[in-house]
Amino acid sequence: MTDTSVNPGLTVPQTLRTLQDLIEACRGRADEALIDQAQALGNRADRRLALSGDTTVVAIAGATGAGKSTLFNALSRTALAETGVRRPTTSQSMSVTFGASDTSELLSWLGIPRRHSAPGRDLTDLVLIDLPDYDSTVERHRDEVDRLVSLVDVILWVVDPQKYADAALHERYLIPLSSHSDVMLFVLNQIDRVRPEQVDKIRSDMAHLLVDEGISGVEIHALSAATGQGVDQMRQVLREVATRKQAVAARLLADVTAMACRLRQAVGPDQVHELPETAVDQLDQAIAASAGVEEVTQAVEASWRHRGAVATGWPILSWWRHLKPDPLRRLQLKSETGPPTGVGGAGLRNVLRSWRPVPQARLDSALRAMTDQSIQRLPRGWQDAIQRAARLNQAELPDRLDQAIAATELDLDRRPTWWSLARLFQWLFFIALLAGLAWWGGSLIWSALPRPMAGPLAYPVVLALGGLLAGLLLSGLSRLAVGAQARAKAATASRRLRRAISQVTQRSVLGPVNEELRRHNQAQTALNLLLAPRRSAA
Repeated sequence: MTDTSVNPGLTVPQTLRTLQDLIEACRGRADEALIDQAQALGNRADRRLALSGDTTVVAIAGATGAGKSTLFNALSRTALAETGVRRPTTSQSMSVTFGASDTSELLSWLGIPRRHSAPGRDLTDLVLIDLPDYDSTVERHRDEVDRLVSLVDVILWVVDPQKYADAALHERYLIPLSSHSDVMLFVLNQIDRVRPEQVDKIRSDMAHLLVDEGISGVEIHALSAATGQGVDQMRQVLREVATRKQAVAARLLADVTAMACRLRQAVGPDQVHELPETAVDQLDQAIAASAGVEEVTQAVEASWRHRGAVATGWPILSWWRHLKPDPLRRLQLKSETGPPTGVGGAGLRNVLRSWRPVPQARLDSALRAMTDQSIQRLPRGWQDAIQRAARLNQAELPDRLDQAIAATELDLDRRPTWWSLARLFQWLFFIALLAGLAWWGGSLIWSALPRPMAGPLAYPVVLALGGLLAGLLLSGLSRLAVGAQARAKAATASRRLRRAISQVTQRSVLGPVNEELRRHNQAQTALNLLLAPRRSAA
């Protein structure tokens, strides 16, 4: 079967650094209690590596009456542990150190009050600890077991052959520690109390029970601490564990595996991409609509038509149009910034800055729609973090948008040269009309005034009609040209305004959101680097 373990390609320091990267990426995005536990694990691992890294600490844990204290005495070849007279027999953890290593600092970190030493002989660089009963009726005894089970390098579980399915053992310890198969030893003690033919069946049943709980590849040792049967073989197992000097690293990596699996639930199964172009476009469009870009571009087109008509139209009509306000002035009149200062340059920027603020409700709706597309698969903590990132600059966003719109150069101040030429010709045509009318009227009053003919029409009539028709024709052609230019100006204004809005949303909204998405992906990368599938025996 397959389960999960820390990536074997990483060293212990690399593993701890990767765990720290994962913690930092998840901080504020996962349950704070879980993050605190992960940080405590990282700190504890660093401390354990610094303390007697060559010494292996093995804790003997068991239920009341399982004979763990008897086994402690048998393995240590001492009579240090009190046995069999009363329950519970172990009220305080007690240790025995094998070999000449100085383990005082390590034992102080473990909080072991009762300490002893034994000659090295066949065991060395090993600390054996006798724990209180995990099912003790005294709460502080159970708390002491829980504390040390989380700290020691190897846990040796002593099981009564008649109570190997004890729910307190399996539900409280073995199932939560299912990723710690490499640092757990199992002993069926007191086999002298069962018939020899039952021992193999009990071991087989217990092995299947452990596999069902995710603990595989472990050997269950059968012995009798009271009679000495199998004790020497157990000492040999401990000797091999201490000699390999891998238990400290194995325990830390098992702890990291368990914590990474818990953090995986807080990170989610998949990496997420940065905001798609469709979501960005929808946000820009929503904000552009909220900011009134369409109305501004329409006003720009109408203003250019108005100015072109005034500049190139028939003088009398131009004078009449000049009396009408510029469409951009009408926008400016909605502002509260005082009297208009003009409709070009700084005056236009004043118009765009103040004519209408961005509605907060529409902006909030646009932000929510954008982020909802990207975060639906993520755990709640990351969803909340991304929503916060989208609204990080929400209070300042309307002002930033107004300023960006106001700073946009719409190029309305420069008038085409042909407008001046058209205006000159319009005045010439207008003067021709006036001259023709004056000549014709004068000839009616003073008969002596010459009135030559041009075919059926008199020259004064030709001059007047020619000036009128030429002026109207030039006005019509100019109107067509001005209309085309006005549409082009409006399109340019729309592009520039939308580009300005997009730059603001990129800095104020998309940047923080994409940074949060990248942070999630960094957490996912650290998690994938940390965890790797491994094969284990079924």
